[in-house]
Amino acid sequence: MSDKKEIVDVILKMVVISAIAAALLGLTYGPTQSKLKELQAEQQKEALMEILPAAADFNEVTEGEDEEGNPIVLYYQGVDASGNIVGYAVRQEQVGCQGMIELMVGISADYASITGMQVMKHSETPGLGALIVEEDFRTQFIDIPVTDVSLQSKGGQVDAITGATISSQAVVDALHKAVDYVAAQEA
Repeated sequence: MSDKKEIVDVILKMVVISAIAAALLGLTYGPTQSKLKELQAEQQKEALMEILPAAADFNEVTEGEDEEGNPIVLYYQGVDASGNIVGYAVRQEQVGCQGMIELMVGISADYASITGMQVMKHSETPGLGALIVEEDFRTQFIDIPVTDVSLQSKGGQVDAITGATISSQAVVDALHKAVDYVAAQEA
């Protein structure tokens, strides 16, 4: 009978420990999520300024609302101090080698060039596809004509990352999709 009592005692202790751990996780979840949202908003603001440096401000172009009642941002119009559109910025997702790549893309007002590109999220292979975040790769996309945005192996100006052609091509594809999307929305 003492074996049964010991088993029940151990089970009760495990249940109490699990309940305490769950309560502590629940208490830290809320503040952690709000801080995460703040950091993501800050990252996005920095990315917008980097990819479209001619803009003094950004106007959100929205459509509808999400489940929480927040407007759904389709893209941004970058405007100068006088309110003239100097370009556009849009988030664009593209399947890479290991998963989704999410970019923030800057586009000139005439849709003729990419003004910059920032990788917001990715799950590419460390040391290979993950090199899409490196400055050497990203700086290729500053003020590059859209017509030149293809890999050098396909006649373009973009130097693919050695061993990560799929990731490099995914970035190129995402840039073209971003230009096409904004141009269609603004038409």
